[in-house]
Amino acid sequence: MAHPFDELIVLTAPPADGTAGVVTAPTGASDAATAPRTVLAHTHPAWANMVGPFGGATAAQALAALTSDPRAQGRPAALTLNFTTAIADGEMRITVEPVRTNRSNQHWVIRVEQESGVVLTGTALFASDRETFSDTEAVLPAEAGSPEEHSVSGRLSLPWLENYEFRFVKGAPEADPHAPSPSPDSESLVWFRPVQEREWDYPALAAAADVFFPRIFLRTGQPSPAGTISFTVYFHTDPQELAGQGRQLLGRARASRLHNGLFDQVAHVWGESGDLLATTTQLVYFKTK
Repeated sequence: MAHPFDELIVLTAPPADGTAGVVTAPTGASDAATAPRTVLAHTHPAWANMVGPFGGATAAQALAALTSDPRAQGRPAALTLNFTTAIADGEMRITVEPVRTNRSNQHWVIRVEQESGVVLTGTALFASDRETFSDTEAVLPAEAGSPEEHSVSGRLSLPWLENYEFRFVKGAPEADPHAPSPSPDSESLVWFRPVQEREWDYPALAAAADVFFPRIFLRTGQPSPAGTISFTVYFHTDPQELAGQGRQLLGRARASRLHNGLFDQVAHVWGESGDLLATTTQLVYFKTK
């Protein structure tokens, strides 16, 4: 039985192409090394959110289109996605294009389309790792302890949340929306892991960078309409280090400012090893009563 995440990131070729992964160059383009490549992906019911799919699922699909491209060089270092509208359930066309390849990095542009038109634009950076000075200034939160020190949170209502087990150290979502309990800050600290065991890779880490519920929920103590507009992940880990991580990841998220219907979110994701694996930022649209 396939893992629900592996089902999510299945990519196929458009009907006009012969095989998945074929580079489809536009009219007049002669250099296949820089031609756009289009693949098809589909939303998955196990990754459904309040409206359309979980944003992390879409990020994973976009990154899978990049990592599966035979022209990709190095590893993912940065991914930025801008959601132009809500993504509808069903098929999507993901087009990736390498716009410049240098000795140590490679730059990509991304576009996702559905029947309504362009639903997502983005960029990605791939990098070739080199031996250099290395240090981590972000400090693993001492209060996190170990996952076993914290109880598993009760099941939440959205389908995508069923794919993860959460152990909140701080900032759990409000359990009773009818009796809101506002928080003086928006910080969450949480251990989480896939319910079905699967090795961590870059698409899975991209999805994991979006597991933090909207910060406005915590500040007001109740759910409200909200949706990610722009989502960026910086990957700080090489493939070997990432593959060697345990099942549990530790995430810490906080907003800097909530104002005029928008808030940002800054989050860090560590592995069980204590290594910082990713930093992520978001800009989120929200409404309140």
